Amino acid sequence: MKEFQNLISEEQENLRIVEHLDMQKLPESLQQMLSLATTPEEQDMLLMATLTAASACVPNLYFRYGPIGKKYYANLQCFILAAAASGKGIANQALEMARVIDEQYPMLIAGDSTLPAFFKALEEQNGCGYMHESEGSVITDIWRNSAANYNTALRKAAEHEAISRNRVRGASEIPSPRLSMLLTGTFGQYRALVPSVENGYFSRLMTMVIRGTHPFNKSYVSSKGAQSLIPRQVGQQLLRVYEQILNAPEREWSLTEAQKERLGEHLETEYGTLIGLLGENFHSAVIRMAIQIERIAMILTAMRGDSSLMSRAHNKEGMSEYDSDAKDKVILCRVEDYETAEMIGNKMLMHMAAAYRMIDGEGQECVPEIKPLDQRKVLFEQLKAEYKLQELIAEAKSQGVSRRSAIRWNDSWQENGMVLKLNHGNYKKVG
Repeated sequence: MKEFQNLISEEQENLRIVEHLDMQKLPESLQQMLSLATTPEEQDMLLMATLTAASACVPNLYFRYGPIGKKYYANLQCFILAAAASGKGIANQALEMARVIDEQYPMLIAGDSTLPAFFKALEEQNGCGYMHESEGSVITDIWRNSAANYNTALRKAAEHEAISRNRVRGASEIPSPRLSMLLTGTFGQYRALVPSVENGYFSRLMTMVIRGTHPFNKSYVSSKGAQSLIPRQVGQQLLRVYEQILNAPEREWSLTEAQKERLGEHLETEYGTLIGLLGENFHSAVIRMAIQIERIAMILTAMRGDSSLMSRAHNKEGMSEYDSDAKDKVILCRVEDYETAEMIGNKMLMHMAAAYRMIDGEGQECVPEIKPLDQRKVLFEQLKAEYKLQELIAEAKSQGVSRRSAIRWNDSWQENGMVLKLNHGNYKKVG
């Protein structure tokens, strides 16, 4: 049992996020929220919960992405996949933060909603909203008969694509939905929305994998139940930012040219390895993580408050401007916000790789064992810089990998640029 717990602990350490961040470079409001957590796992869950809830509070900021410059807004959708007693209740602190805005500007949508009710609530709020559900069993019953339709609606909302429906009583459409969503639950509940790695929602739903259970803290027994005021205080700060953005015309936010180039290079070099190890089905998750990184950086900008939005306004030529009423001004990302977002994106991609391997393993446990990342990786690392195909097959056999799998993996490495074929039967690692 002890060895098993050590294995889980080591596995989770590789997925930790907050301990790799420079806390002093985070917006003060985010630092305040993270102070509520007592374990590294709680910190990570609260980080993603806070960013996701805050993403619903940035109504009129957007960035452009891709060759046609498609508009993307801040809205994140995130699933925290965890076992019982793993401490995932900490995520509810982010809901308390969001309630402050909801009290004046309704935005909350109940997780316990049928698809028609969900659609109606989104319509009534002009296509904007925040769904937060910490009890996976609530959504499981609702989604049992409509998971596929929910999957489609949420997938479109993640891309701000029109959601339409046609019923006997008439047709309606939400032209540009902006839905933020934070769910926590077990693996079975996660599979209700993401039935396979080929499903298009897998790459759009950021997934955090938390293994193990929360240690028992005897102070819980004597607690008087007094709730921290921090979530509401941070909520008040976000409310001021929300009102400022809401009452102004839409504003464009952007990475600097140097940051765009860095992000592109990062995707090309670092993430290519994951595609080579996990296969082409993971490609879309890699590409879409670039969008999530930009969203996170934009949320961090907004969480810094009014002064940040004003002082980072630039015109098209990059000259600083302080006239926030001018429509052609672009808000540029701070260096520290890009670096923070990139780090979070890196780690969340590893979490998604873990979820990918769990789905691929067809596990039915609450949080099943993650397939090693992977026998392919171990085998690849054991090979010499230049190797023969027969050497690969022999090494694979010693690790219990079939000849057929070894050849298939070698073909995948070659297709993804990880190895170069020198001549018949001879290969060379690239880089």
